[in-house]
Amino acid sequence: MTDAISIGTERKPLEYPAPIGAAAGAGAVAAGLALGITELLAGLFESIPSAVASVGGYIVDSSPNAAKDFAIDVFGTADKGALAIGTAIIAVIVGALVGRASLTRRWLNPVTFALFALIGIVAAVGQLNANSVLTVVGITLAAAAGWRVLSYVLEALTVTDPSDHAAADPSRRRLITGIAGAGVAAAAAGGVGRQLIIARSESVRDKMALPLARTTVAPPGAGASLNVPGISPIVVPNDKFYRIDKALVVPRPDPDTWRLQVTGMVDRELSLSLDDLLAMDLHERYVTIACVSNKVGGDLVGNAKWTGVKLTEVLDMVGVDPAATQIVPRSVDGWTAGFPTEAAYDGRDPLIVVGMNGEMLPPDHGFPARLIVPGLYGYVSATKWLGEIELTRWEDFDAYWIPKGWAKSGPIKTHSRIDTPRHGDSVLPNVTAGGVAWAPSHGIEAVQVRVDQGPWLPAEISTPLADTAWVQWKAKLDLAPGRYEIQVRAFDGTGLPQTEQSAPVRPDGATGYHGIRVTVS
Repeated sequence: MTDAISIGTERKPLEYPAPIGAAAGAGAVAAGLALGITELLAGLFESIPSAVASVGGYIVDSSPNAAKDFAIDVFGTADKGALAIGTAIIAVIVGALVGRASLTRRWLNPVTFALFALIGIVAAVGQLNANSVLTVVGITLAAAAGWRVLSYVLEALTVTDPSDHAAADPSRRRLITGIAGAGVAAAAAGGVGRQLIIARSESVRDKMALPLARTTVAPPGAGASLNVPGISPIVVPNDKFYRIDKALVVPRPDPDTWRLQVTGMVDRELSLSLDDLLAMDLHERYVTIACVSNKVGGDLVGNAKWTGVKLTEVLDMVGVDPAATQIVPRSVDGWTAGFPTEAAYDGRDPLIVVGMNGEMLPPDHGFPARLIVPGLYGYVSATKWLGEIELTRWEDFDAYWIPKGWAKSGPIKTHSRIDTPRHGDSVLPNVTAGGVAWAPSHGIEAVQVRVDQGPWLPAEISTPLADTAWVQWKAKLDLAPGRYEIQVRAFDGTGLPQTEQSAPVRPDGATGYHGIRVTVS
């Protein structure tokens, strides 16, 4: 009886829970380590995509249009970096929450990292150059490493005998130091992986020289620039050129192994290396390109000198089926555009571009090759990091942005912008207003300005570099002290004025006059 009572009332060993902060820190570090390893593997093996980029890209693809518009409005051309950082931060926060919860629910640890692996694999295996086997193995190993680190820490943070608290403290301090060290290792792995990815393409690109073009364009002459302080340059430098795309992390195709595939409704499919393209006849063109998300007066537009191979020359090599009414360029990260096949042959002279402003394409702008189609917004044409050109029917395929509510046809509208003075400026009575105007399909014939809805006054325009390039304009205004609204409008090469009707960017580009308010003192 005594033994039974003794057995029945015997206390089981008590678990001494670790500080919640240490467990949360361990979870955050474990998640960071998993991400860091995937980035390192992406740096070591070209056929394993970056998990951060893949998952972030999946987030971009799945986000509602309002979220994309908000990101562009708030972050501008820095939206990709913000999303990449945000993706990593969210993963680390989830890891911290899982680490904390796993103190009492150990099953959360393996389940969470298994989900991490599944999400990463699903997002990454769809990349154009991904090796499915290596990708699955690599991401699985990275997730397993994160799971094992958190498991080890949770086990070490649990003391089964309350009397051993004092003895456990030094061990815990060493463990916390180890957690911090693992965090450093995670950051180092991610940083080294990213640098390896960059170095893989840059080491080759830096040694490459852009071959001389068969057809060249003259440098901008004296009349091409109006020399007005604050006005946009007639040719925008590469490092100042706008960047809008869905790539969370800039793709870095290895130029030694990169190929451009021409597929679909053709007589014979074709695979071209970068050397193949560089050995073909190259042509220079001044072309202004614009993002359909550019608001009236916005800066998501720029003019550059592009060097590349005529798209029609490549299409003639494969023999296009007469029934193929759509050209679908595809990026190495899976992004697609789409435009009518007739746009390649109607005289606008699209290029498979390998050079920008006299040098090899910068990575941010599509190295090793991209597509430039004058007169079409970028979302239907200007594919960076080009990996494939498919010929298909217009009705058989909708490119990336079309199911998200954007028009399937995307001709660039005639636009003009006031660069100086800026909205809200205080100016002198004899003020010179200036800016740029573009209509890449027809060129710019004239620009006019008006003050407070008064008569339209002619502006001086620069000598056009080409019908496909923007022009600068300026107008001297004599204004008495007071507050004024200044507006601008342009006429394209056919004499048609840009429309006054205001429209939002969706579904096929904003319209309306750009106006500013200034105070004359």
